[in-house]
Amino acid sequence: MTSTASSRGTTVSTTDLALIATFAALIAVCAVSTALPFGVNGVPVTLQLFAIFLAGAVLGAKRGFFAVVLYLVVGASGLPIFAGGSSGIAQFSGVTGGYLFAFPFAALIVGLAVERAHRRNVAVTAGVVIAGGIVAETLVWLVGATGISLYADTPLWATIKSSFAYVPADLAKLAAAAVVAAAVHRAFPALLTRGR
Repeated sequence: MTSTASSRGTTVSTTDLALIATFAALIAVCAVSTALPFGVNGVPVTLQLFAIFLAGAVLGAKRGFFAVVLYLVVGASGLPIFAGGSSGIAQFSGVTGGYLFAFPFAALIVGLAVERAHRRNVAVTAGVVIAGGIVAETLVWLVGATGISLYADTPLWATIKSSFAYVPADLAKLAAAAVVAAAVHRAFPALLTRGR
């Protein structure tokens, strides 16, 4: 396995880079191919958050965070991989801007949670991922609603309440990500250790 040395003496393996790129691509596919236009406040419904939860849950905090950042950088540079095939830096100041800013931190939180459950049984891993995901979902929900409120100039509390419509579906995505991640870690128990 080859690795690239940084100026601080740490290494990033080609496997890490490949996993980060793969999960960035998965997030893009879930954002573009599943976008449904009937979301609340102009925000489409996608499977994007499933892929973000999964990135943190499978890759851990650091690699999950960077997978989402890579996705955002590529989308901001013009590749149409944001929800509904949109792209560009303007998306960060639009109706979905708050969600985009919160996504890397959602993966980070879920990744930190799964790292605490490392090498335990499938049920514990899934439960810890769900617990971390609930914290991450709360962050995404609040930051996303704040972004909508600022963009649309609507009252914050009213926007937060209307955005709550996304939460049940997001929790289902989280549960699915937890089950998939637990199965992945059962099959590849050293996956998280290599990413630290």
